[in-house]
Amino acid sequence: MMHDGAVRTEHEGDEITQTTAGGPPVLSRRDVRHRRAIVPPMLRESAIVIVLALVLSLMVKTWLIQAFFIPSISMENTLVTGDRVIVNKLVPSHFSVNRGDVIVFEDPDHWLPPPVQVQRPPLLSALNSTLVFVGLLPNDGSNHLIKRVIGLPGDHVVCCNENKQLTVNGAPLTEPYLFPGDSPSQQPFNITVPPGRVWVMGDHRSESGDSRFHDESSGGVKGSVPENLITGRAIVLVWPVDHVTWLSSPSKTFAKVPAATAR
Repeated sequence: MMHDGAVRTEHEGDEITQTTAGGPPVLSRRDVRHRRAIVPPMLRESAIVIVLALVLSLMVKTWLIQAFFIPSISMENTLVTGDRVIVNKLVPSHFSVNRGDVIVFEDPDHWLPPPVQVQRPPLLSALNSTLVFVGLLPNDGSNHLIKRVIGLPGDHVVCCNENKQLTVNGAPLTEPYLFPGDSPSQQPFNITVPPGRVWVMGDHRSESGDSRFHDESSGGVKGSVPENLITGRAIVLVWPVDHVTWLSSPSKTFAKVPAATAR
């Protein structure tokens, strides 16, 4: 006789079925194995691989490199609208910023107009945001700018000498990266870069709202960019395919620039 709450165990081959008096049978070992088999091993392995890839991509994007989209013409012809670049995020935290480097940095003080929101269906918008977050899609640059470093902390940058050249610490610059037909600057300035900041300019000088246009005659204080806002140095142009190239610093341009006397 079975009492209420008693458990009866029945052996059926390698199957063990447990039942309770007056209640439904408890899952057997065979049932458990069957349910586990419902999810194919290949599907489980694929899910694990995808999750690991997303985690790895997020780690790479956070600490090593990140892709960015070029939204404007301010760096032509070095970079044109629609190009994608890879940015080394170890600069400036582990490696120094150099004169001539092309850097990506956060908007210092409303240099950019309010971003235009791209209208996407909710699901597509969520997917796009997720892929950008983990680093599988380039950042659209909505709060970032890309320019070339002309002056380092303490540098005295002037436009222009009698030959219509920029000078840094008295040394004239020959700038091969300038947009064809552009002058080094149509706007004269005479500044000293404050400590912990850099002076940046676009390669398409006549179309670049850079340090010159945000300085407000402050002698370099307002127009320069804090080093802690630098996301990293652009190292390679990766898209479109026919534009692929390394973005090396033009060392010859700045080779004769002496060290800054004021830091």
